[in-house]
Amino acid sequence: MSSEPQSEAAYDRMRLRQWSRGSARAAGIDRRDLLRLVAAASLAAPLVPAAAAPARAAVTSPGVVKPLPPELFTVRGTNAETNFAALRDTGLLTPADRFFVRNHTATPLIDPAEWKLTVWGSGLRGGPVDFSYEALRALPAVCRTAFVECAGNGRSLFTSQQGRQVSGTAWTLGAIGTARWRGVRLGDVLRRAGIGPNAVDVLPRGLDAEVVSDGTNLGRVRRPLPVAKALDDVLLAYEMNGEPLPPDHGAPVRLIVPSWVGIANIKWVGDIEVSAEPLLTPWNTGLYRLFGPGYPPEGSAPLTRQTLKSAFELPPGASFDAGRRHLLTGRSWSGGAPVRRVEVSTDGGTVWRAARLRDEPRAGSWVRWTADWVPRTAGPGVLLARATDRSGRTQPATAAHNTQGYLFDAVVRHPVTVV
Repeated sequence: MSSEPQSEAAYDRMRLRQWSRGSARAAGIDRRDLLRLVAAASLAAPLVPAAAAPARAAVTSPGVVKPLPPELFTVRGTNAETNFAALRDTGLLTPADRFFVRNHTATPLIDPAEWKLTVWGSGLRGGPVDFSYEALRALPAVCRTAFVECAGNGRSLFTSQQGRQVSGTAWTLGAIGTARWRGVRLGDVLRRAGIGPNAVDVLPRGLDAEVVSDGTNLGRVRRPLPVAKALDDVLLAYEMNGEPLPPDHGAPVRLIVPSWVGIANIKWVGDIEVSAEPLLTPWNTGLYRLFGPGYPPEGSAPLTRQTLKSAFELPPGASFDAGRRHLLTGRSWSGGAPVRRVEVSTDGGTVWRAARLRDEPRAGSWVRWTADWVPRTAGPGVLLARATDRSGRTQPATAAHNTQGYLFDAVVRHPVTVV
């Protein structure tokens, strides 16, 4: 096993101590406002009410550019969740027209010819350095298949399966998509900009509108990365599945941070601060930490790697004919290690059997799987799927509760009907 997870953990512990001591700098927001956000998060107060708007069927959404037909998406405020059943006829990669949308405000329309990336800050050897879109595309390119998943994916299941209230957008399991991203290594850009040995944090900032919550202007979406991660496998991507990035997915350039929670994958990147001192923003203090019983008052360390999940490519309440053979399909993924095994149960968890993996398990991607089923008795039923990754972790029966409903990883009960 590589040492990267340990270095991430050490980084998080250090930042948590610095946050508690007040020795880290609040980037673009008053520290008192950050403390207020932390207090609200610990009480499960909704932080961005628009994001918690009820789901509705629609073909558009305020702030989303692409069509959102109800057979493909469930609209949730300024966000759009992929209906998992809509992935059944797709391959390993999620087509852009079915890829979920997570917006904090609205999708901006940015002309690549007018766009530039500014790299600046006290962690550089010299002054600010600008990169045009064409200059960025002229640098050596790399491709990487990776999923992007909201940290709150599965949030509604804390309530529907475990009876616990949480705040935030009521995602089921469709706040995830996997794509083939092409772009430039962030590390290459930082080295060309002159990153110095004193740099400790790298802060990408989006070009979408500023976020206002409860009368407090949180500024544009931004979240620091440790230098070690920024110089490792992070991508400044400008293509998705062989095409230029669509507006809703970060055009002209976005970050791809493999295996990390979605908020780290900043869309519409406009500038990157390289800092010689620790940085704090709303998105690694009051947001994207775990709060609640069992966590310190200031919350857990900021979230980094995604957790382990499985989902059937079926609508809720899907109907099956008794006495006939059916092919069950689904997907499993983990931010910690490639998925090693998937098991399914068609009797509510009494008997488990291995599913057939359709893809070679790879870090940062999901695997598709299938299982045969011949239901014998008419009536309601429950299907279950659970994955085990190469680190040895298996999906638990219950997810650890936290007030904002992050990192749900429990086995999901999928209701069906046999007729």
